[in-house]
Amino acid sequence: MSLAPRAVLVHRRTEYEELLARHGTHGQAAFFLTSRGRSIDEVLRRHERTQHALREVAAAVPLTWRSSRVERADLDRFLFAPEDVVVVVGQDGLVANTAKYLHGQPVVGIDTDPGRNPGVLVRHRCTDAAALLRAATTAGSRAEELTMVEAVADDTQRLLALNEIYLGSPGHQTARYRLGSDGDQGPGEAQASSGVLVGTGTGATGWLRSLWLERGSRADLPAPCEPRLLWFVREAWPSPTSGTTKVAGELGRGQGLQLTVESDRIVVFGDGMEGDALELTWGQSVRLGIAGTSLHLVT
Repeated sequence: MSLAPRAVLVHRRTEYEELLARHGTHGQAAFFLTSRGRSIDEVLRRHERTQHALREVAAAVPLTWRSSRVERADLDRFLFAPEDVVVVVGQDGLVANTAKYLHGQPVVGIDTDPGRNPGVLVRHRCTDAAALLRAATTAGSRAEELTMVEAVADDTQRLLALNEIYLGSPGHQTARYRLGSDGDQGPGEAQASSGVLVGTGTGATGWLRSLWLERGSRADLPAPCEPRLLWFVREAWPSPTSGTTKVAGELGRGQGLQLTVESDRIVVFGDGMEGDALELTWGQSVRLGIAGTSLHLVT
């Protein structure tokens, strides 16, 4: 007998909740902001909008379904199941934070603050939740398969990301490594830089785009569902022992970028989640390419 679907509501602490955690009371938080020429009123209104959206979405879950909630900080400890329907209630970035822990489960993005969020991934309002939950479990419903990027280390560690993966020094200082592509003859080019970024079409509205603009790149930015990645080396440093001939490129399906560590420690993290990173040491290697899984975003 198959299990009933489970709606998993993903959210994050609001600014108001973070202020209370730091200052203890509403009055102390208000005093702190007032002393800096700001008001707590708008922060409180955004908090109330988020709480209202969470209540509306929770109420829209069918009575025959199971339900659960998970906060952003606990995502790396939460076990998603194949029958889950994931409802991200918050900002676009929260969808990206969640995507790396999924394996094909449908995702619904609910915008808690229309007009403040871009709404690239959280495209819907809380009043649409009931219809979207039904659509998520209906065959043939409209959805987009968003390309993801993965990093696979030689010790089998694996990391997924929806926007981009960054590799570099944990202190954002100079990272030393060798960089090459699948099928290259030789060990690759020795480089010293502030890191390597590999991004998707979804990430082309963020960090990847800023690098693309800064370089004046002639490569077309990929679309979110396009099986293509762009990569850039940040601030490669030419020296007698390090080169700068491989500083940008693109990867199609089946193609990979190979990096071998030549410094004490390099971290690999996705979508800004530095607390859940791979750590590689001298001599280890990692391959980056298009992930075999994608984000199933209900539209």
